[in-house]
Amino acid sequence: MNVATKLGGFALGLVAVFGAAWGVGQVAGPGAPAVEASHDNAAGGHDAGGHDESTDGYLPGGLLVSDQGYTLVPTPAPAGQFAFRITGPDGNPVTGYDVEHDKRMHLIVARRDLSGFRHVHPEMDPDGTWRVTSPLGDPGSWRAFADFKPTGAEALTLGVDIAVPGSFTPEPLPTPTRTATVDGYTVTLAGDLTPGAASRLTLTVSRNGTPVTDLAPYLGAYGHLVALRQGDLAYLHVHPDGVPGDGKTPAGPQITFFAEVPSAGTYRLYLDFQHAGQVRTAEFTAVAGPPTGASTTAGGPATRPTPATHPSAPTSVPATPDHGEPGHGHS
Repeated sequence: MNVATKLGGFALGLVAVFGAAWGVGQVAGPGAPAVEASHDNAAGGHDAGGHDESTDGYLPGGLLVSDQGYTLVPTPAPAGQFAFRITGPDGNPVTGYDVEHDKRMHLIVARRDLSGFRHVHPEMDPDGTWRVTSPLGDPGSWRAFADFKPTGAEALTLGVDIAVPGSFTPEPLPTPTRTATVDGYTVTLAGDLTPGAASRLTLTVSRNGTPVTDLAPYLGAYGHLVALRQGDLAYLHVHPDGVPGDGKTPAGPQITFFAEVPSAGTYRLYLDFQHAGQVRTAEFTAVAGPPTGASTTAGGPATRPTPATHPSAPTSVPATPDHGEPGHGHS
C-alpha cells in the first residue's frame, strides 16, 4: 500500500485506476537467493515490460530499486527471516521514517507470476535494518516492494527481485472475474476502469450470503487495494474513499476506491480487509482497455482535479485528503 498525491506508508493513500475488463536479497536459510539489480536506474533504466507511460515522465512505483537517492538493499538474515535496509542520498542506512497508515514500513511481496501475494510490516533495528519473518513462499522469482516515507522526504515505493531456489513452474493468471471468494467471504467488484483517468471501483463484502457491515479498520482504513501490472509488476497501492470514524463512512459492506492505471494491460488486484479479528485478501484479475474519454458514469471514469503536490503526477485524480499517487498509497 503509490495516483496523484503521495499516498503514504505501505504507504498509500487512496487513488489508483485499473481498467476495463476483469477479468529478499537474502531469504533465510541455505541457498541465499540472488538479487536482480536490473531496476536500479532512477532515470528510467528499468524493465518497463514494453509499457509506455505518460509523456510527462511519470513512472509507476516499484519499478526501481533506487530513486531520489534512496536504495532498497536486501541484507543477509537468519533462517526464516527477511531483512533489508534503505540507504539514503548520503549512502548511509535511513533510520528516520514517518508513520503512514499506522506503520513506518510496508513490505509487499508477490511472485512474478502474480501468485503468492503478501503484505507485512517489518520492525527496524537501531542500525536501520528492517526485519520480518520471511513472507516469501514457494520457489521462483519474487518481487519485493518497500513502501515508506523518509522523514523530510517524499513517500517512495522501491522494488527488487529475489530468487527463491527450487523447482518452479509459473502459474497461469486466473481468468478475469468480478467475484472473488476467501475463507467463506465473497467480494464483488463493480466499476470499469480506463487507463490514465480516475475511475470508481466499489468492492462489496459479504459472508455466507449476508452483507458485512462491521468491517474493522485495518491500518487506518476499511480496505487496502494493491494492483500489480502483469509483465513488469508496476505497483499501485490505493485506499478507499472515506475514513473510519469520520461519521459518514460505513464499515461495509461497500468499500469505494478511486484508482488510476498508467496503461492498458492486465492487472492483478489484491484487496486486504479485516473482519472477525483477521485480515483476509481477495484477489481479482482485471484487464485495462484503451482510454475512452472523460465522460462520467456510475462506476465509470470520474475525473477530478489534480492535486498540485506532485509535478509529474497524472491528471484526473481524486483530490480527497489522504489520497495518493500511483505507486503510493496508504498509494
